[in-house]
Amino acid sequence: MNAKLILKRRDVLDEHRFTEAVIWELTQPLPGSAHRYKYRLAYVVDGVCMVRYDNESGKGDHKHLGADEQAVAFTGIADLLRAFRRDIENWRP
Repeated sequence: MNAKLILKRRDVLDEHRFTEAVIWELTQPLPGSAHRYKYRLAYVVDGVCMVRYDNESGKGDHKHLGADEQAVAFTGIADLLRAFRRDIENWRP
């Protein structure tokens, strides 16, 4: 499967925290997803991933908030990034 990298970014927020976003456009959807994107969005604090959005093959679109995992509705990349930022702003360990 051919893929085109459309975003790869790491933002260091301070010495303890960073965000990372990697998004690929695929030629066909992954199993479990209805769109042609593969993504991984992560918010890491002191080496521990606190918030993660991803769509690993077979699981579909979902997010991890600490130890909790829940499905998300994919409505587009911009919406996905907004939801990710909102979850980071609202994160309470």
